[in-house]
Amino acid sequence: MQVDPHLIQLIVSLEAAAMQQMGKLQNSITGKVERDLGLAKNSIDMLTMIQTKTDGNLTDDEATLMKRTLFQLRMNYVDELNSEKKAASERKGDGHAESDAAEQETGESTNASEENK
Repeated sequence: MQVDPHLIQLIVSLEAAAMQQMGKLQNSITGKVERDLGLAKNSIDMLTMIQTKTDGNLTDDEATLMKRTLFQLRMNYVDELNSEKKAASERKGDGHAESDAAEQETGESTNASEENK
């Protein structure tokens, strides 16, 4: 099956842009690592739109590349969101939020096992 090099180039360039916008790659122009999760989400959304619009018209290799690229970008995006939330929580002095949630969850499961006895 023939792979369209222009489509591959588009996918790879949007992937690189999103990774750069998530702070995973250095900005080649400024030489700095910069983060803008809003722009990263936009790049991921553009790839998702391309996937939707080309559904049924891609070769197996193109579809696989698109699917894998989107999976990787989405996982990295979620990871960055979680690290941003954790950093914001630590800045607020709310570093105990995770341990409190774990204690509450443990307490709930203990209560549930006591009810089952």
